[in-house]
Amino acid sequence: MSEAQQVITIDDISADNAPTIFVAGGLSRFVDAVKEELCGEVPDLKTKKGRDRIASLSAKVSTRKASVEKPGRDYLRHIKTLPKVVEDELREFVLAMNALRDEVRNPLTEWETADKARKAAHKDGIQRIEDMALFVETPTAAHVAQAIASLELVAINDDWDEFITDAAQAKDRSLATLRTLLADRTKHEAELAGIAQFNAEQAKRDQEARDAEIARQAVERAQREAEQKAQAEREAAAKREQELIDQAAQAKRDAEQKQRDSDAAAENQALQLKLAAEREERQKLQAEQDRIAAEQRQAAAVERARLDEISRQEQQAAEARRIAEAREADKAHIKSVCLAAQQAMVGLGIDEACAKAVIILIHQKRIPAISIAY
Repeated sequence: MSEAQQVITIDDISADNAPTIFVAGGLSRFVDAVKEELCGEVPDLKTKKGRDRIASLSAKVSTRKASVEKPGRDYLRHIKTLPKVVEDELREFVLAMNALRDEVRNPLTEWETADKARKAAHKDGIQRIEDMALFVETPTAAHVAQAIASLELVAINDDWDEFITDAAQAKDRSLATLRTLLADRTKHEAELAGIAQFNAEQAKRDQEARDAEIARQAVERAQREAEQKAQAEREAAAKREQELIDQAAQAKRDAEQKQRDSDAAAENQALQLKLAAEREERQKLQAEQDRIAAEQRQAAAVERARLDEISRQEQQAAEARRIAEAREADKAHIKSVCLAAQQAMVGLGIDEACAKAVIILIHQKRIPAISIAY
């Protein structure tokens, strides 16, 4: 315990010395001091004065407690506000220091940004050099030569800074690629030109051959047409002669056919008359057969109707007999049930006439809420 804590009494506690008092174990000495002050007496409980003294000492303990508790509570409320004050101060301090840090570093940041842009520009330039050796489609030799000329104009000097070696190597690689490609395209185009010249000469030869063939075919066609014309004239004369012969033969055949047609017409007429007579006879026979069949059908229908009526009457008679028999059986059953009920009532000591009258009244449903189970 420090010297300042040793000399402070309960009555000396205040906001100024609270930080040195309200610490771990700092209040136990005040408990000891109160014990020493108030617990040394042993009042006599048998006397009123002694009992009043004990009550006074107890109240004094509460007073001493308040002397410590009240400044302690005030100090506690005070220190509870300190975290927010400290937090606000720290936040303002951190923001100010961060702004100062960024301000101090800003020249370096600007230099790094510019240097990054410079390096990116050099890398883009190197990529453009490499892209000059690339083509979307197969280029002509002229296009490759133009690309070589453009690439050779690209200067490799100190402006490339530390990328001068990379730029020079990229230019050399692209030029080597373009020159190889130029040689290939030049050779290929020369081969294509030779092929095109050969094709043109071959086409000329083929055309000349076709023209000669056309002339030969024209001569042959003229000869064939002359021969065909002479043949057609010979065939026409022979045809006219044959037509005269055919006309005479046809006239003879027509006369003969006319006679045959006349004879056939006479025979056909006689046949038609015979067939008509036979048809008329068949029709008469069919009419008689139809009449007989109709009469038979009518007689059968009448007979069926008669038999149906007999069957219906028999069914009606049978149904009437069944209903009458059922009615008689029902009556007999009812009579039997009523007689049994009457005999049961007589057996119980009820007069027979009275029992019979009761059964009749129940059967006629003249007595409510009572019925006979038939």
